[in-house]
Amino acid sequence: MNLLEEQQLSCPYCGECITVLIDCSLAEQSYIEDCQVCCQPIVLDVTINDENEISVIPRCENI
Repeated sequence: MNLLEEQQLSCPYCGECITVLIDCSLAEQSYIEDCQVCCQPIVLDVTINDENEISVIPRCENI
């Protein structure tokens, strides 16, 4: 697995499909990235399991 992996997800604000880069050096992390379409701040909750499967849960910053 590379240290950075692309993941596609839907923006929780505008619903558009966007691509984010995930840092695979940490098994669990949470960070904020702005939507490339509507510029709203998206909280990304990321987990990587023992089989290197990446789970990204996007949510609105104010929730």
